[in-house]
Amino acid sequence: MSQVFHAHHDPAEFVPFEVGTVQWLRRNGDNGNQALASGIWQITPEQAPEPFDLPINEDETIYIVSGHIRIEVEGQETFDLTAGSMASLSKGALTRWSIIEPTVEFFVYS
Repeated sequence: MSQVFHAHHDPAEFVPFEVGTVQWLRRNGDNGNQALASGIWQITPEQAPEPFDLPINEDETIYIVSGHIRIEVEGQETFDLTAGSMASLSKGALTRWSIIEPTVEFFVYS
């Protein structure tokens, strides 16, 4: 049986995340699917005043709704992502993230 996941951006639904906060749309394990999750991540420079390392543990695709982040990928380019930017990071990538402005990001783990 198929399942539909639906939510509105609701500040009351955000919960603490590794850094920043997240509102889950779909979490790993929903409907038996262990490989797919999505949601909205919010982060401010005050929550992450210094760059932080983030190993990518599963493929991740992101869309920046608002704000500005910088992602350095070890051995590759550095990406400045602002509103309207998208990126897709492969599992195993070693990254360093800098939060330049308060940012809202929609993400999908697959």
